[in-house]
Amino acid sequence: MFAGIDVASERHVLARLDGTGQPLGRPIGIDEDAGGYRMLLEALGPPPALVVMEATGHYWKNLFASLVAAGHDVVLLNPIVARRFQQAQLERTKTDAIDAAALARFAFEKRPTPSYIHDDAAESLRELVRHRDRLQQDFEDRVLQLHRLVDLGFPEFTRYVKGMHTMLATALLAECPTAAAFARTPPRRLAKLRYDGRHRVGEDLAGRLVEAARRSVGQHHGPVYDLQVRHICQDLDLWRRRLKELESDIGGLLDAHEVGRLLTSIDGIGPNSAARIIAIVGDPARFRSAGAFAAYVGVVPALRQSGKRTGTRAATGFGNARLRSALWMTTLAAVRLNDWLRPFYERLRAAGKPPKLALIAAMRKLLHAVYSVAKNRKPFVPITEQARAA
Repeated sequence: MFAGIDVASERHVLARLDGTGQPLGRPIGIDEDAGGYRMLLEALGPPPALVVMEATGHYWKNLFASLVAAGHDVVLLNPIVARRFQQAQLERTKTDAIDAAALARFAFEKRPTPSYIHDDAAESLRELVRHRDRLQQDFEDRVLQLHRLVDLGFPEFTRYVKGMHTMLATALLAECPTAAAFARTPPRRLAKLRYDGRHRVGEDLAGRLVEAARRSVGQHHGPVYDLQVRHICQDLDLWRRRLKELESDIGGLLDAHEVGRLLTSIDGIGPNSAARIIAIVGDPARFRSAGAFAAYVGVVPALRQSGKRTGTRAATGFGNARLRSALWMTTLAAVRLNDWLRPFYERLRAAGKPPKLALIAAMRKLLHAVYSVAKNRKPFVPITEQARAA
């Protein structure tokens, strides 16, 4: 049997085809509850049925787990692929039932490979990494809000304290939110303030801040601005502690994961990068080759030519943009510090390659190292230029 499920938040739609591609009855509505899932498994019959569904938000997860546990083959389809397939069928009307039927037709005609499911450790890492990303985004948003308030109340502050995200900045602003508050605070009292539990602000910085506050051009010193600054500083302190706790939790899960632990043996792949790779990919060794893994990330050249136009080779726009973006800064640091990747990057630059192209090539080389470690289940041993010459 071939089936397609149009996934929604509360009610899904199931369409079925038999072995010859003929519809089995009308599409069925499936509620997101125990009764609906029981109806779904009864409609699919004995496993394995090939079920295709789109990866819509998080709504597919319970369906996917239940179907896999029942023994069915489940394919998570990129919505772009599903839309292109419907366009090729010249389908113009869009309803949930039509979408489900199109997915079932896709399963019958294309016979796609069932999707890979992460193990429990990888799924836990995936959730923690996503939670950390959300907290980090909230933290950065609060820093931007703090910048706005400081620009209004004490714009000279950033000349003396670099980085509004630091503990020094939040400790000072929680004590004195505006220039008016700094101006009426004795420098000696401000100098004794401990901003990280150990280090003091110091008399020099305290004196310069108070003096600058007395000449500040900031005009917004009311209680409303005081309240906003204090609340944001409290939020930043709380999220800073939570992010630190998450770093510890991610490190613990990574140590318990065989591949994740081995990935940190690669120079340039730290705990955060290794956790993100495991969270997004699972086991890199599941790809058929290192080139396929690089293609999944999107660091392979795309050739565009037609007729007499030969075209040029450039980086493809496809691939996992989130993982590619996360590995960009990792690669940027690796080509400066790593003995095995730096010569490769410098050789490309000496050959006249643009910096961005050389960095993409270095990222691909880094991904080859990740694939090798995952495939062989052994720590990474780099072969440097000196070792090759010896």
